[in-house]
Amino acid sequence: MKFFSKCLFFFHGLTALTVAQQIVTDAKAACGKLGASLAIKNVHINFVQYLPAGTNISLTQNYNLSSCGYVSQVVSNDLCRVAMYVATSYRSGITLEAWLPTNWTGRFLSTGNGGIGGCIQYADLAYAAGLGFATVGANNGHNGTSGYAFYKNMDVVHDFVDRSLHTGVVVGKEIVKRYYGTAHKKSYYLGCSTGGRQGFKAVQSYPNDFDGVVAGAPAIDFTDLTSWSASFYTIFGSANDSTFVPAGELWALIHQEILNQCDSMDGVVDDIIEDPLMCQFRPEALQCPPGTTNFTSCLTNVQVSAVREAFTDFYGLDGKIIYPRMQPGSELIAEDIYYTTGPFPYSVDWFRYVVYNNPNWNAATFNRLDAKAAADQNPFNIQTWNGDLSDFRAAGGKLLTYHGQADYIISSDNSPRYYDHVSRTMGLPSSDLDEFYRFFRISGMGHCGGGVGAHAIGQTEAEVSTLDPQNNVLLRIVDWVENGNAPVTVTGTKYINDDPSQGVSFVRNHCKYPLRNFCTDGANYKSPESWTCIE
Repeated sequence: MKFFSKCLFFFHGLTALTVAQQIVTDAKAACGKLGASLAIKNVHINFVQYLPAGTNISLTQNYNLSSCGYVSQVVSNDLCRVAMYVATSYRSGITLEAWLPTNWTGRFLSTGNGGIGGCIQYADLAYAAGLGFATVGANNGHNGTSGYAFYKNMDVVHDFVDRSLHTGVVVGKEIVKRYYGTAHKKSYYLGCSTGGRQGFKAVQSYPNDFDGVVAGAPAIDFTDLTSWSASFYTIFGSANDSTFVPAGELWALIHQEILNQCDSMDGVVDDIIEDPLMCQFRPEALQCPPGTTNFTSCLTNVQVSAVREAFTDFYGLDGKIIYPRMQPGSELIAEDIYYTTGPFPYSVDWFRYVVYNNPNWNAATFNRLDAKAAADQNPFNIQTWNGDLSDFRAAGGKLLTYHGQADYIISSDNSPRYYDHVSRTMGLPSSDLDEFYRFFRISGMGHCGGGVGAHAIGQTEAEVSTLDPQNNVLLRIVDWVENGNAPVTVTGTKYINDDPSQGVSFVRNHCKYPLRNFCTDGANYKSPESWTCIE
């Protein structure tokens, strides 16, 4: 974090996109004046404070910081911090913060959330505010990462689905106007996972909230995703079950066999699967032969069946797809998320506290009837699967979405599935969708970041390589909205051991769907010039 906080200061002068359009004079006094005069309906101001650049704030608000993983956050430039509580009903409300930089670009940005949690993404607040965006972030209507707050309170669920984000946008834009004395010029969104779903929900339901949206690894088709996540415990079971595939050697064996079968499809063997959609993994290749007594280097027939089920689309009782398979290439981390560690906690909480309002619901009993119950309930249309984005298009909005092709929580197969759904629903080919909706598959990226691929694309402060829009999705959406420079590829960087101080391992241009990446010069595969986007 310290490295990238310092880098932001250095990079500020390198791009016109981050030049301040308005500088608040005597910002400390202006911040104090805002705190003394700010009054908005249903908003209770907790505190307003001026923070000079470099301040390391201690996060001591009254919510579960231990589960959120935040203790402190460095502020990368001078700003006015407004912390507040906004009532959304008589029994619900959101904790909201607005970070208002002294050097303001005239832009507004909202951050998103993750999991089923109520955690303000402070790193994203600092990242965007450090680039001159007046930035807001909320706890999504409850505190901590548990879903218990949903129990018998659909108002809290409503906040989680979309009301928290939209409320934060409305309140945040009003605060921006009062602090700077003028309205924002352009409005943006940045989020991944649940934050990705929130971005798509805004596009579908609040098309005028944002001019530009960056939505990564979106948790859309939400209830079906939740059911799919719950299914892995019933597929593999626990350590005493014959279907169980223990963590470690066997999953490393499975991963290597996947690479053996699929890695070369993109023109080079580099331990990265560029297009998992092309990979139809055959686990039967690992079947133990008759008479085997040592089962550490092969799979039993029961284990083979379980692995095949994990890498097969999840279908309902009616024969229709519920959710796509787990894509090959994710297994080295997915083994610890889904396959070997018991029921997935987010799914357990959703079924206990939303679907059934029964804290004793047993994840071991999950079946396709439960999946149907969750889909039928679909509170406040949390599915976020509307394929008609006409209103967002008419408003002039731009949507840039990306998905790591080694995502170990949300199947990367689901994002092209939704893109194709939009294409069919709106009757638009990709050439027309390109006007407002572009989707990039980031090979080797895990869930929202990390992984063996060139995953640093500027999606968070920790994933910044440069502020050049070609290498930074946040500034690319700005360049697209404000200058008409739409992305053709997104360039990612992979650092040696994921440590920028050790230098760059390789750089790769990631293709716009439905194109896929292919290596034309295997001897120089680390060079971006050795790759081309093909149909």
